[in-house]
Amino acid sequence: QVQFVESGGGLVQPGGSRGLSCAASGAFFKLYAVGWYRQAPGNQRGLVASISAGGSTNYADSVKGRFTISRDNAKNTVYLQMNSLKSEDTAVYYCNFTPTPNSNSWGQGTQVTVSS
Repeated sequence: QVQFVESGGGLVQPGGSRGLSCAASGAFFKLYAVGWYRQAPGNQRGLVASISAGGSTNYADSVKGRFTISRDNAKNTVYLQMNSLKSEDTAVYYCNFTPTPNSNSWGQGTQVTVSS
């Protein structure tokens, strides 16, 4: 059973940058595609970026060109570098498998607040 632990959130000014990390337990992490999801108050959780086992990446249109997802399989960790942050990026950020997240693997998430 893989568990994800997210970290790195905080308060960021509009236009600023933030890097998130997600550590995964389990020996088979490197075999699967992983994604970053986010959920803002009153909204459903949605996928913002994903990375395949081979390193191919995909992004939601809303973050394309601003966010970069990467992974280090030796460390069982996936990263999300967020640049040019906007107020609408404010959300709790989670990581999980893609395209089908494991309902038992959700972590606590990490809060990112973009505000001046």
